[in-house]
Amino acid sequence: MAATAVSARTPARVLVTGAAGGFGAPTSMRLRERGAQVVGLDVAGGDGVLACDITDTAAVEAAVGEAVQRLGGLDAVVHYAGIGIPNDAGGPLEPDALRVIDVNLLGAWRVTAAALPALTASRAERGGARGRAVFVSSELAYLTLPFVSAYSVAKRGMAAYADALRLEYGTELHVSTVYPGYVRTPIHAAGAEVGLALEGQVRREEVEDVVGTVLRVLTAGRPPRDTACTRAGNLELWAGRHLPGVVGPAVARRIRAQAAAGRFDGSPLAAGLVARLTGRAPQRSAR
Repeated sequence: MAATAVSARTPARVLVTGAAGGFGAPTSMRLRERGAQVVGLDVAGGDGVLACDITDTAAVEAAVGEAVQRLGGLDAVVHYAGIGIPNDAGGPLEPDALRVIDVNLLGAWRVTAAALPALTASRAERGGARGRAVFVSSELAYLTLPFVSAYSVAKRGMAAYADALRLEYGTELHVSTVYPGYVRTPIHAAGAEVGLALEGQVRREEVEDVVGTVLRVLTAGRPPRDTACTRAGNLELWAGRHLPGVVGPAVARRIRAQAAAGRFDGSPLAAGLVARLTGRAPQRSAR
């Protein structure tokens, strides 16, 4: 499909992390259809995507520098890159929990820091319009579930980092945080492999809910500070933030009931939680 002229509100030059993933690829495609230039970062490179390990500061600085050179400047950055590995909140930090935090939180920080000079320097080219930074967090930033503590810490930390960036650089940048619900993408494979799939545990959304929301944030005249991807998501976001004393106990009761019903019995990682909640050893699955 031929690219159209960039609309007045569509950022002309965009950097997308996790660009080969379930959200990054369609977002990049949709931006290009609107006439934007897009360069992506991902672990594996490809057409329009630079190979970059965002846990490596030197690699990030080099890749972001090359992206800015290819684009001729930078108007917006979208942070999708992330991984999900189940962990025990009382277990060791290394290697899995630390890896999740390094990729999901510190990776976004590294990329932002490397991109910031270009985002601010190109403001004059945009007629004084501020650059845009969009952080894709998760409902798990405010809705606590077992075995995703590292992911939740990273995503809640991402929201806090976005708030700090807005406070310190809000004169130069619009900063928004997006909170998707559960979407069937490969990030959930690691949980499913150890019997801890999130399917059915949290509210389901579709890829288009997330991609459409990010595109609206990128093109809004007044971008939102925080937004979920559906009406139900925004209601949940409000409740999670304003009624934690109600939401938390409700989730705990549900997890206790699921443990009693044997939902977690197929996962060795859940054995301790099952014993603490039910007083029994989990039953091994027949698989």
